[in-house]
Amino acid sequence: MKTKAITAFFIGIVFVMMTGYAPVRSAEVNLSIGIGVPAPQVVIPAPPPVVVIPGTYVYFAPDVGVDIFFYHGYWYRPHHGYWYRARGYNGPWDNIEGRRVPHVVRNLPPDFRHSVRHHERIRHVDLQRNWKTWEQKKHWDRHGDRHEMRGRHDGKR
Repeated sequence: MKTKAITAFFIGIVFVMMTGYAPVRSAEVNLSIGIGVPAPQVVIPAPPPVVVIPGTYVYFAPDVGVDIFFYHGYWYRPHHGYWYRARGYNGPWDNIEGRRVPHVVRNLPPDFRHSVRHHERIRHVDLQRNWKTWEQKKHWDRHGDRHEMRGRHDGKR
């Protein structure tokens, strides 16, 4: 008899749970998994123009105020010894292991900021349309540091 009562009790609990009868409660779950320091939010009000870093196909956004690089369809950002990657220049930024950051991005020349200071800016729209073609056709190998992209949308000179 006792076994039947316990079984009925548990069946009743399951029934109540399945029908949604439960006291209304508020629950919140926050889960943060990752290694490193969260990248602080950087709000870039408009798509940033970039410059190509000589000898690479890494593009740098010099007017943003923090180091942000574009390479092979991703934006990369170092912050306090950690690296972050995003599909868009405004994030969302995911923490990635340093070994997953392309070697060319991790090992930029120490003077790259100085070497691109006076380069003409490449519009974001031109970068998005042409970066694959520029790399496939070795555009920057042929055109060096001249960066005469003004008004061009096809990646050609």
